[in-house]
Amino acid sequence: MTPEFNLIKQYFTRATRDTKLGVGDDAALISLTTGMELAISADMLVAGTHFFTDCDAYQLGWKSLAVNISDMAAMGANPKWATLAIALPEINASWLAEFSRGFFACADNFSVDLIGGDTTRGPLIISVQIMGEVPIGKAIKRGGAKVGDEIWVSGKLGDAAIALQHMLGKITLPIDVLTSCAKALHEPQPRVTLGLALQDIANSAIDVSDGLLADLGHILEQSNIGAALELKRIPHSTFVDFPIDLRDESLRKMVLAGGDDYELCFTAPAEKHAEIVKLSETTKLQLSCVGHVTSDTGLVLHGLDNEILNIKETGFDHFS
Repeated sequence: MTPEFNLIKQYFTRATRDTKLGVGDDAALISLTTGMELAISADMLVAGTHFFTDCDAYQLGWKSLAVNISDMAAMGANPKWATLAIALPEINASWLAEFSRGFFACADNFSVDLIGGDTTRGPLIISVQIMGEVPIGKAIKRGGAKVGDEIWVSGKLGDAAIALQHMLGKITLPIDVLTSCAKALHEPQPRVTLGLALQDIANSAIDVSDGLLADLGHILEQSNIGAALELKRIPHSTFVDFPIDLRDESLRKMVLAGGDDYELCFTAPAEKHAEIVKLSETTKLQLSCVGHVTSDTGLVLHGLDNEILNIKETGFDHFS
């Protein structure tokens, strides 16, 4: 057996839950549940661009799958299968053991099967394709927002960006704040349960990967509408030793445009408000109404004193 196939067998081959044919053949075989259609997405993580080259291998394994599962959550789809293509500078047994442990920890948590992929030598690049099922006609799309919809955000925004700024040496965080924020950066929690529950509630949705303003902007563009946001409603963590004052432009940028949150931003009819509040209670997940959809194109951000703020940066751009 060649080193490549030995690597695949040792670190990335496991029994699958719901697959007719998985790792080890030229292609995997899967069967869709009756009444379902296939949702497919892919993400690539590049060393030095999306993660530090010396980052923890377990956390990288978790995150490389989690960010893809988050795409399924945004579509209201149930994630089921994934493929992994990875370029490695060398075969490092201890690194591979930890990476695969983190990857499969995430896979087990969300009942996802790894059903195939590829390995090669090269700069460290991780590419995951995720597939899931969604009832026919029930997928939540970016282009479905309607004038009058309320705009909602799950969880809290900004923690991952705050941790990154500490790691870049631009701010200094107390150890307890760093621990909390680093967890959000390195081990994001895809909101699958929420996404599934939103199938009959939300008109549109997206996961917040590049920053709230940038990702909400995709909904606005696809739906050909506008939005008004209220800064005072934007959910973020509160720390005694590191107060987040949204009047501070740099802190405001981390919360609104920092990215790597992997929370869901969605729009829903105003008459669904009470139902969403109840959903927040049953899922034990904070859901915050942060604004509404308007007929005017573009995004208006109202500050803490209801003044209109100038939006300079909306989020991460891979080619800026």
